[in-house]
Amino acid sequence: MNTNIKLIVTDIDGTLVKDSSPQVYDEMIEIIQKLTDEGICFALASGRQYGSIRKMFERSDRKLYYLAENGAHILEGNKTLAVTPMKREYVEGIMADLRALYPLDCHVTASTTKGCLLESKSEDFIRLIEKGYRNDVTLTDDILKHDVEMIKLAVYKKNTIREIGESSLIPKWQDKVKTCMAGEEWVDFMDKTVDKGNALRKLQETLGIRKEETMAFGDNDNDLGLMLCAGEGYAVDNAVQMVKDAAKYTCPDYHEKGVYQVLDKLYREMKGI
Repeated sequence: MNTNIKLIVTDIDGTLVKDSSPQVYDEMIEIIQKLTDEGICFALASGRQYGSIRKMFERSDRKLYYLAENGAHILEGNKTLAVTPMKREYVEGIMADLRALYPLDCHVTASTTKGCLLESKSEDFIRLIEKGYRNDVTLTDDILKHDVEMIKLAVYKKNTIREIGESSLIPKWQDKVKTCMAGEEWVDFMDKTVDKGNALRKLQETLGIRKEETMAFGDNDNDLGLMLCAGEGYAVDNAVQMVKDAAKYTCPDYHEKGVYQVLDKLYREMKGI
Protein backbone atom coordinates (compact mmCIF):
# COMPACT_ATOMS: atom_id res chain seq x y z
CA MET A 1 0.00 0.00 0.00
CA ASN A 2 1.18 3.52 -0.83
CA THR A 3 1.79 5.18 2.55
CA ASN A 4 2.74 8.55 1.03
CA ILE A 5 -0.90 9.64 1.01
CA LYS A 6 -1.60 13.29 1.87
CA LEU A 7 -5.28 13.56 0.88
CA ILE A 8 -8.13 11.08 1.32
CA VAL A 9 -11.52 11.74 -0.25
CA THR A 10 -14.58 9.53 -0.05
CA ASP A 11 -18.14 9.44 -1.28
CA ILE A 12 -20.75 8.82 1.41
CA ASP A 13 -24.02 7.19 0.27
CA GLY A 14 -23.51 3.69 -1.08
CA THR A 15 -19.80 3.87 -0.27
CA LEU A 16 -19.41 4.62 3.44
CA VAL A 17 -23.00 3.95 4.48
CA LYS A 18 -26.38 2.89 3.16
CA ASP A 19 -28.13 5.60 1.14
CA SER A 20 -29.80 8.32 3.26
CA SER A 21 -28.16 7.21 6.51
CA PRO A 22 -28.18 10.03 9.11
CA GLN A 23 -24.88 9.08 10.75
CA VAL A 24 -21.55 7.43 10.01
CA TYR A 25 -20.28 4.66 12.28
CA ASP A 26 -17.92 5.33 15.18
CA GLU A 27 -14.92 3.48 13.75
CA MET A 28 -14.94 5.81 10.75
CA ILE A 29 -14.86 8.90 12.96
CA GLU A 30 -11.98 7.40 14.93
CA ILE A 31 -9.86 6.56 11.87
CA ILE A 32 -10.48 10.02 10.36
CA GLN A 33 -9.16 11.60 13.53
CA LYS A 34 -6.13 9.30 13.63
CA LEU A 35 -5.23 10.04 10.00
CA THR A 36 -5.76 13.80 10.25
CA ASP A 37 -3.54 13.78 13.34
CA GLU A 38 -0.85 12.28 11.08
CA GLY A 39 -1.14 15.30 8.77
CA ILE A 40 -3.44 13.76 6.15
CA CYS A 41 -6.23 15.96 4.78
CA PHE A 42 -9.67 14.32 4.74
CA ALA A 43 -12.48 15.31 2.37
CA LEU A 44 -16.09 14.20 1.94
CA ALA A 45 -17.33 14.26 -1.66
CA SER A 46 -21.07 13.83 -1.89
CA GLY A 47 -24.22 14.78 -3.69
CA ARG A 48 -25.47 15.83 -0.26
CA GLN A 49 -25.51 19.44 0.83
CA TYR A 50 -22.89 20.80 3.23
CA GLY A 51 -25.23 20.91 6.23
CA SER A 52 -26.10 17.25 5.88
CA ILE A 53 -22.47 16.15 5.61
CA ARG A 54 -21.37 18.36 8.50
CA LYS A 55 -24.03 16.85 10.78
CA MET A 56 -22.99 13.31 9.82
CA PHE A 57 -19.40 13.98 10.87
CA GLU A 58 -20.01 16.42 13.72
CA ARG A 59 -18.56 13.94 16.21
CA SER A 60 -15.14 14.64 14.70
CA ASP A 61 -13.49 17.81 15.96
CA ARG A 62 -10.79 17.79 13.25
CA LYS A 63 -10.81 20.08 10.21
CA LEU A 64 -12.52 18.43 7.26
CA TYR A 65 -12.94 19.44 3.63
CA TYR A 66 -16.29 19.19 1.85
CA LEU A 67 -16.96 18.69 -1.86
CA ALA A 68 -20.71 19.09 -1.40
CA GLU A 69 -23.44 19.01 -4.04
CA ASN A 70 -21.18 16.82 -6.23
CA GLY A 71 -18.49 19.51 -6.06
CA ALA A 72 -20.67 22.56 -6.73
CA HIS A 73 -19.94 23.79 -3.18
CA ILE A 74 -16.37 23.36 -1.92
CA LEU A 75 -15.53 24.16 1.70
CA GLU A 76 -12.62 24.05 4.13
CA GLY A 77 -14.36 23.53 7.44
CA ASN A 78 -17.21 26.05 7.37
CA LYS A 79 -15.35 28.38 4.98
CA THR A 80 -16.59 28.36 1.40
CA LEU A 81 -13.78 28.05 -1.15
CA ALA A 82 -15.86 27.90 -4.35
CA VAL A 83 -19.50 27.83 -5.52
CA THR A 84 -20.77 26.98 -9.01
CA PRO A 85 -24.42 28.00 -9.55
CA MET A 86 -26.72 26.77 -12.32
CA LYS A 87 -28.02 28.99 -15.12
CA ARG A 88 -31.52 30.19 -14.29
CA GLU A 89 -32.93 29.24 -17.69
CA TYR A 90 -31.85 25.65 -17.15
CA VAL A 91 -33.27 25.59 -13.63
CA GLU A 92 -36.65 26.66 -14.98
CA GLY A 93 -36.60 24.13 -17.85
CA ILE A 94 -35.53 21.22 -15.65
CA MET A 95 -38.12 22.11 -13.01
CA ALA A 96 -40.86 21.93 -15.66
CA ASP A 97 -39.78 18.40 -16.55
CA LEU A 98 -39.43 17.30 -12.93
CA ARG A 99 -42.80 18.67 -11.92
CA ALA A 100 -44.33 16.57 -14.68
CA LEU A 101 -43.06 13.52 -12.77
CA TYR A 102 -44.88 14.36 -9.53
CA PRO A 103 -47.82 12.02 -10.41
CA LEU A 104 -45.24 9.18 -10.51
CA ASP A 105 -44.42 9.86 -6.85
CA CYS A 106 -41.23 11.72 -7.66
CA HIS A 107 -40.02 14.60 -5.50
CA VAL A 108 -37.56 17.46 -6.00
CA THR A 109 -34.97 19.27 -3.92
CA ALA A 110 -33.36 22.54 -4.98
CA SER A 111 -30.03 23.23 -3.30
CA THR A 112 -28.57 26.59 -2.31
CA THR A 113 -25.52 27.34 -0.17
CA LYS A 114 -27.89 27.86 2.78
CA GLY A 115 -29.81 24.59 2.49
CA CYS A 116 -32.49 23.16 0.24
CA LEU A 117 -35.95 24.14 -0.92
CA LEU A 118 -38.77 21.58 -1.02
CA GLU A 119 -42.17 22.06 -2.62
CA SER A 120 -43.29 18.48 -1.95
CA LYS A 121 -46.34 17.86 0.23
CA SER A 122 -45.28 14.28 0.99
CA GLU A 123 -44.68 13.87 4.72
CA ASP A 124 -42.55 10.77 4.04
CA PHE A 125 -40.27 12.64 1.65
CA ILE A 126 -39.98 15.68 3.90
CA ARG A 127 -39.11 13.37 6.80
CA LEU A 128 -36.47 11.64 4.66
CA ILE A 129 -34.78 14.94 3.82
CA GLU A 130 -35.06 16.44 7.30
CA LYS A 131 -34.43 13.35 9.43
CA GLY A 132 -32.69 10.93 7.07
CA TYR A 133 -30.34 13.25 5.21
CA ARG A 134 -30.56 15.88 7.99
CA ASN A 135 -30.63 18.69 5.45
CA ASP A 136 -31.33 22.31 6.31
CA VAL A 137 -34.80 22.60 4.78
CA THR A 138 -37.12 25.41 3.70
CA LEU A 139 -40.63 24.33 2.70
CA THR A 140 -42.21 26.37 -0.10
CA ASP A 141 -45.14 26.35 -2.49
CA ASP A 142 -42.91 27.27 -5.43
CA ILE A 143 -39.16 26.74 -5.65
CA LEU A 144 -38.88 29.14 -8.57
CA LYS A 145 -40.28 32.08 -6.59
CA HIS A 146 -37.10 32.19 -4.50
CA ASP A 147 -34.56 34.74 -5.74
CA VAL A 148 -31.48 32.72 -4.83
CA GLU A 149 -28.78 30.91 -6.80
CA MET A 150 -29.49 27.22 -7.26
CA ILE A 151 -26.43 25.00 -7.22
CA LYS A 152 -28.20 21.68 -7.73
CA LEU A 153 -31.59 20.23 -8.57
CA ALA A 154 -32.28 16.61 -7.66
CA VAL A 155 -35.26 14.36 -8.25
CA TYR A 156 -36.05 11.37 -6.03
CA LYS A 157 -38.16 8.25 -6.45
CA LYS A 158 -38.27 5.64 -3.72
CA ASN A 159 -36.53 2.33 -4.57
CA THR A 160 -35.36 3.41 -8.03
CA ILE A 161 -35.52 6.23 -10.55
CA ARG A 162 -32.85 4.72 -12.81
CA GLU A 163 -35.15 3.88 -15.74
CA ILE A 164 -36.60 7.39 -15.84
CA GLY A 165 -33.19 8.94 -15.38
CA GLU A 166 -31.28 6.93 -17.95
CA SER A 167 -34.02 6.75 -20.59
CA SER A 168 -35.39 10.30 -20.37
CA LEU A 169 -33.95 12.91 -18.03
CA ILE A 170 -30.24 12.37 -18.53
CA PRO A 171 -30.36 12.10 -22.35
CA LYS A 172 -32.49 15.25 -22.61
CA TRP A 173 -30.32 17.47 -20.40
CA GLN A 174 -26.81 16.06 -20.62
CA ASP A 175 -25.71 18.48 -23.35
CA LYS A 176 -26.78 21.51 -21.32
CA VAL A 177 -25.97 20.60 -17.71
CA LYS A 178 -24.11 17.96 -15.75
CA THR A 179 -26.65 15.27 -14.93
CA CYS A 180 -26.12 11.82 -13.48
CA MET A 181 -27.48 9.07 -11.30
CA ALA A 182 -26.55 9.67 -7.66
CA GLY A 183 -27.45 6.37 -6.08
CA GLU A 184 -30.40 4.30 -7.24
CA GLU A 185 -33.08 6.75 -6.13
CA TRP A 186 -31.74 10.12 -7.27
CA VAL A 187 -30.94 11.99 -10.49
CA ASP A 188 -28.83 15.14 -10.00
CA PHE A 189 -28.57 18.26 -12.19
CA MET A 190 -25.79 20.84 -11.87
CA ASP A 191 -23.83 23.31 -13.95
CA LYS A 192 -22.00 21.65 -16.83
CA THR A 193 -18.60 22.22 -15.18
CA VAL A 194 -19.56 20.58 -11.89
CA ASP A 195 -17.97 17.23 -11.18
CA LYS A 196 -16.48 15.62 -8.10
CA GLY A 197 -13.27 15.15 -10.07
CA ASN A 198 -13.07 18.85 -10.98
CA ALA A 199 -13.67 19.74 -7.35
CA LEU A 200 -10.98 17.32 -6.23
CA ARG A 201 -8.51 18.89 -8.67
CA LYS A 202 -9.29 22.34 -7.24
CA LEU A 203 -8.71 21.03 -3.74
CA GLN A 204 -5.47 19.35 -4.77
CA GLU A 205 -4.25 22.62 -6.29
CA THR A 206 -5.27 24.58 -3.18
CA LEU A 207 -3.46 22.17 -0.88
CA GLY A 208 -0.48 21.53 -3.15
CA ILE A 209 -1.15 17.79 -3.21
CA ARG A 210 -0.47 15.61 -6.25
CA LYS A 211 -2.70 12.93 -7.78
CA GLU A 212 -0.22 10.27 -6.66
CA GLU A 213 -0.66 11.44 -3.07
CA THR A 214 -4.46 11.15 -3.20
CA MET A 215 -6.68 8.21 -2.19
CA ALA A 216 -10.35 8.13 -3.18
CA PHE A 217 -13.39 5.88 -2.64
CA GLY A 218 -16.67 5.70 -4.59
CA ASP A 219 -19.50 3.60 -5.93
CA ASN A 220 -21.69 5.41 -8.46
CA ASP A 221 -21.63 7.40 -11.70
CA ASN A 222 -20.94 10.69 -9.92
CA ASP A 223 -17.78 9.21 -8.36
CA LEU A 224 -16.05 8.48 -11.65
CA GLY A 225 -14.15 11.79 -11.54
CA LEU A 226 -12.72 10.87 -8.14
CA MET A 227 -11.25 7.67 -9.53
CA LEU A 228 -9.67 9.55 -12.44
CA CYS A 229 -8.07 12.19 -10.18
CA ALA A 230 -6.67 9.90 -7.50
CA GLY A 231 -3.57 7.76 -7.81
CA GLU A 232 -5.06 5.33 -5.30
CA GLY A 233 -8.69 4.89 -6.33
CA TYR A 234 -10.94 2.30 -4.65
CA ALA A 235 -14.32 1.15 -5.92
CA VAL A 236 -16.44 -0.58 -3.29
CA ASP A 237 -17.76 -4.02 -4.24
CA ASN A 238 -21.27 -2.67 -4.92
CA ALA A 239 -19.97 0.00 -7.31
CA VAL A 240 -21.27 0.33 -10.86
CA GLN A 241 -19.00 -1.18 -13.49
CA MET A 242 -17.69 2.11 -14.92
CA VAL A 243 -16.35 3.08 -11.48
CA LYS A 244 -14.77 -0.34 -11.02
CA ASP A 245 -13.14 -0.04 -14.43
CA ALA A 246 -11.67 3.37 -13.55
CA ALA A 247 -10.52 2.42 -10.05
CA LYS A 248 -7.10 0.97 -9.31
CA TYR A 249 -8.48 -1.29 -6.57
CA THR A 250 -11.72 -2.64 -5.11
CA CYS A 251 -12.63 -3.01 -1.45
CA PRO A 252 -15.59 -4.47 0.50
CA ASP A 253 -18.83 -2.50 0.51
CA TYR A 254 -20.39 -0.54 3.37
CA HIS A 255 -21.95 -3.67 4.91
CA GLU A 256 -18.41 -4.77 5.76
CA LYS A 257 -17.09 -1.25 6.41
CA GLY A 258 -14.71 -1.61 3.49
CA VAL A 259 -13.50 2.00 3.43
CA TYR A 260 -12.64 1.75 7.12
CA GLN A 261 -10.75 -1.49 6.50
CA VAL A 262 -8.54 0.17 3.89
CA LEU A 263 -7.94 3.27 6.02
CA ASP A 264 -7.17 1.25 9.12
CA LYS A 265 -4.60 -0.75 7.13
CA LEU A 266 -3.09 2.50 5.80
CA TYR A 267 -2.78 3.88 9.33
CA ARG A 268 -1.21 0.71 10.67
CA GLU A 269 1.33 0.59 7.87
CA MET A 270 2.15 4.26 8.36
CA LYS A 271 2.76 3.63 12.06
CA GLY A 272 4.49 0.28 11.56
CA ILE A 273 2.00 -1.62 13.73
